[in-house]
Amino acid sequence: MQVRCQCACSLTSQAPAWAISLLGLLSGTCFPEAWAKRKEGRGGEQEAGQEAGHQAPLLPPALPSHAGAGAAAPVGPRAAGRAPAAAGRRCRGRGGGRRRRRRRRRRRRMMMRRLGRVALLCLGCGVCSLLYGFSQLALSLEQEPGGRQRDPGPAGRSGGAGRCKNLSVSFWNSYWMLPSDVCGMNCFWEAAFRYDYMKAHPSEKMHLAVVACGERLEETVTMLRSAIIFSIKPLQFHIFAEDQLHESFKDILDDLPYEGKINYTLYPITFPTESATEWKKLFKPCASQRLFLPLILKNVDSLLYVDTDILFLRPVDDIWSFLRKFNSTQIAAMAPEHEEPRIGWYNRFARHPYYGVTGINSGVMLMNMTRIRRKYFKNDMTTVRLQWGEILMPLLKKYKLNITWGDQDLLNIMFFHNPESLYVFPCQWNYRPDHCIYGSNCKEAEEEGIFILHGNRGVYHDDKQPTFRAVYEAIKNYTFGDDLVHSLLRPLELELQKTMHTYCGRVYKVFIKQLKKSIRDLSVRRSKGR
Repeated sequence: MQVRCQCACSLTSQAPAWAISLLGLLSGTCFPEAWAKRKEGRGGEQEAGQEAGHQAPLLPPALPSHAGAGAAAPVGPRAAGRAPAAAGRRCRGRGGGRRRRRRRRRRRRMMMRRLGRVALLCLGCGVCSLLYGFSQLALSLEQEPGGRQRDPGPAGRSGGAGRCKNLSVSFWNSYWMLPSDVCGMNCFWEAAFRYDYMKAHPSEKMHLAVVACGERLEETVTMLRSAIIFSIKPLQFHIFAEDQLHESFKDILDDLPYEGKINYTLYPITFPTESATEWKKLFKPCASQRLFLPLILKNVDSLLYVDTDILFLRPVDDIWSFLRKFNSTQIAAMAPEHEEPRIGWYNRFARHPYYGVTGINSGVMLMNMTRIRRKYFKNDMTTVRLQWGEILMPLLKKYKLNITWGDQDLLNIMFFHNPESLYVFPCQWNYRPDHCIYGSNCKEAEEEGIFILHGNRGVYHDDKQPTFRAVYEAIKNYTFGDDLVHSLLRPLELELQKTMHTYCGRVYKVFIKQLKKSIRDLSVRRSKGR
């Protein structure tokens, strides 16, 4: 603009008067100034002054008078030379002001747009953070890692908030990773309702299952007693037993003093009709019942299965918490069959695939049954993946002549082909005679003590492993309500000291190391609850 105006002024200084007047009327900007410059150049000071008075807003201020009032200011060569320069500066100044205003307006508009974008981005981030925080708050207050729906059982008992469908999710499963038919169409709102429900129902039950047949009544009851003594949250027992044992279970469990802390449901032994005989003959009577628990307990999300010869030396809550450690692909947790490969059974004698180096032991099996029911398993029988209920019978038919330990061998085969689906916990959670009969080989138990004792091979009922039998007898003979230190811990420690002639007896302290801590923690909880 400055260049255009300056050029126009310089050109019109040499143009005829009528042309200058015409252009000045059309533009109204710098041509009157050029006309004044032309007048000054010709020596017409008076005419220039009149023109300047007529165009006062556009002309520079009059020169100061040197000869008094009314006298025209002399115009010398230097003054005449300064006039065009002043007019050009003024012309440029007017155009520069408009440009500056336009630039300011443009900058203001750009700044407003940028601020709008930033504000919109901050608002979006704030909303997302609020939603995420609310969801995490709802899930963090979950009291149990298992599903929030209780098993209705034969009597139709049910619990839970009723907001989600059957096969409800567990909180360690990320809501955004699950199908809509599991937690509902709007998973975020389901999380909110779960939070409200947990405020009203802070003590969800842990689900524990056991299968008892034959002369396993006393052993099963002792296991249940050990679970009751130390556990914090309420327990829901799922007891699968032969019909003749049901009344005995009812009489014993109904007399337990911990009303409200435990609930139980008795189930008959059931197998698929078309193959019931084959499953009953597998390994021991009823042993393979555990394979069908995900199909029978359809409304139970997570479950801890244990053999009858299990003893809990710390709260069930602690092994239940392993469910929180599952990644998105893991569906179950078990311990290795052996810690020392040189004495392992699977790696030396197995005629079928098995998990890992030494196989796994299914005496303590923690299951996310929702995931088990939904998973399609890889296998060596077909290229098509099969679900849990579809794969069991084909596996049995293929490996029936090659398996020794029944259902445990089938589980080893399944997790051999699906290793990503198994979580392996340390040996102290399934401590067996093999861990000390040839010398101690469970380092975790040596450091922290035994958490769950597994007296397989009937060691609770013979004199082959007196250390295991001493623990079993101490818990069986304990009377609920008595002081645990005087009635359980001290008598047990005296009995264990008598077994030091055996390999397991030499490390008897690992049998009571965790037990002491569990008793101490229980005493603290009771003192705080008073």
